Amino acid sequence: MIRIFIFVFLSILSFSFDRPAQMKLALLKYGGGGDWYANPSSLTNLTRFCNKELQTNLDQSYATVEVGSAELFNYPFIHMTGHGNVVFTDLEAQNLRNYLMSGGFLHIDDNYGMDPFVRPSMKKVFPELDFIELPFQHPVYQSQFKFPNGLPKIHKHDNKNPQGFGLIWKGRLVCFYSYECDLSDGWEDREVHKDPEEIRIQALRMGANLVKYAFTN
Repeated sequence: MIRIFIFVFLSILSFSFDRPAQMKLALLKYGGGGDWYANPSSLTNLTRFCNKELQTNLDQSYATVEVGSAELFNYPFIHMTGHGNVVFTDLEAQNLRNYLMSGGFLHIDDNYGMDPFVRPSMKKVFPELDFIELPFQHPVYQSQFKFPNGLPKIHKHDNKNPQGFGLIWKGRLVCFYSYECDLSDGWEDREVHKDPEEIRIQALRMGANLVKYAFTN
């Protein structure tokens, strides 16, 4: 299948500032009562970091897009987070599946408490796929910054080791799920969580890896 986002590398990884519209990262709005809107400053800060470190030309005002909307296909990188319940209708699950099969990329970041809901919801999207833990040698850990030990640990939560899971469709990573890590907390404004600067930088670097991987694979 020809990827619908084949134009992304030229339109995003560009030094040109005379284009009529800038691409945005997008936040996924979902049903079920979970706080999909958590970490409101995270994508703005990640965008600034990517524009500086990857020389992207992303609009700092990220988009918010619903799971079942056709607008999903306007964004090559969708971020999903929260603390609780996640519900996809049949039509939403099919729309998300079509988006991912067509070249889109979904990053799910468990902000704590999502795991029991994310897994069955994504099983509805891809019944034939299971989340697999990605090896530390996977390109997602190497695309811009090197993470030889996988995901950085940003917040304690249950004090487990952070894990990066993926859904792979026809050889391509279409969904990356960061668990026991809380990357997007590390992207937030400094005063929100008061994380040490080295922790914030590690979170932003891993986020930049995800953005670059999504735009170039």
